[in-house]
Amino acid sequence: MFDVLSEFVQQLLAFFYTLTNSVGLPNYGLAIILMTIVIKLILWPLTQKQIQSMKDMMKLQPMMDEIRAKYKNDKERMNLELANLYKKMNINPLSGCLPLLIQFPIMIGIFYGIRDFQYVGPANFLWMESISNPDPWYILPVLSALTTFITSKQSMPGPGAGKSPLNNKMMTYFMPLFIGYISITFPAGLVLYWVVMNLMQILQQTMMQK
Repeated sequence: MFDVLSEFVQQLLAFFYTLTNSVGLPNYGLAIILMTIVIKLILWPLTQKQIQSMKDMMKLQPMMDEIRAKYKNDKERMNLELANLYKKMNINPLSGCLPLLIQFPIMIGIFYGIRDFQYVGPANFLWMESISNPDPWYILPVLSALTTFITSKQSMPGPGAGKSPLNNKMMTYFMPLFIGYISITFPAGLVLYWVVMNLMQILQQTMMQK
């Protein structure tokens, strides 16, 4: 399945390059940006459902913490009370999983599609001679780490949503550093996709928070 999605992404990228060429601005970097925006807009409803589910669970966090503390020695009663809470608040704790499961293979297909794309002709973009190679100035890896950090912070519970698990806080800081580190060795075109996708995610979460 990933091979099919990867091939489709490469055809899509070639289409958007042809589109930029038709308006007199042939550029693979611009084509990746346009393709990423279109893909994100298509996935927008799924992401919105996932974010909304996450926000709903954050609102329940204080009540869930109280139930866990009250029935910490009675696991069966704890699970029953949590189930009653979900039912009372009309929230399905698994509703955010389905959008993620649908998006996951798509994201993998995009990753392989852009990573293995064979550029025909010049592949320069802004300061880079070729986006088929890693960013020589490390600007995109830094942006990938920064935008990943912002999206992670946006996903963290607010002050009134209960205490966040320590591992969640560690992931908020560790994951951006890890993404930035591996981005140093990835083709710049792939990192460009990640940065634009993160920027779209930041925009969507900001709009939903307002």
